[in-house]
Amino acid sequence: MFGIPGKAAVTLTPAAAKQIARLMQKQDSKGLRIGVKKGGCAGMEYTMDYVSEVNPLDETVEQDGARVMIAPMAQMFLIGTEIDYETSLLEAGFKFRNPNVAEACGCGESIKFKDA
Repeated sequence: MFGIPGKAAVTLTPAAAKQIARLMQKQDSKGLRIGVKKGGCAGMEYTMDYVSEVNPLDETVEQDGARVMIAPMAQMFLIGTEIDYETSLLEAGFKFRNPNVAEACGCGESIKFKDA
């Protein structure tokens, strides 16, 4: 919908692809759908949900056994994003490196996008 022909809307690091593939297998899911919604102190939050059916309007990215679908309303906000999976002593989780973000809150849970 908003993609660049021949280029994936988002990229996955090897760690993210491995974790997504693991989650897909564990949940017997067709993939993870990524979106954005209003919320948090900066205004918007990322969402991730298991998918049982692929929506033909979703932008689909497949890599190393992982499948990520981007909800139609989120595509313009996520173009160019790199998704990583990081593990530290205190936490583990997906990290979004999104060039479309203008600000993020201190806790890292919500973002504000650049004005179009």
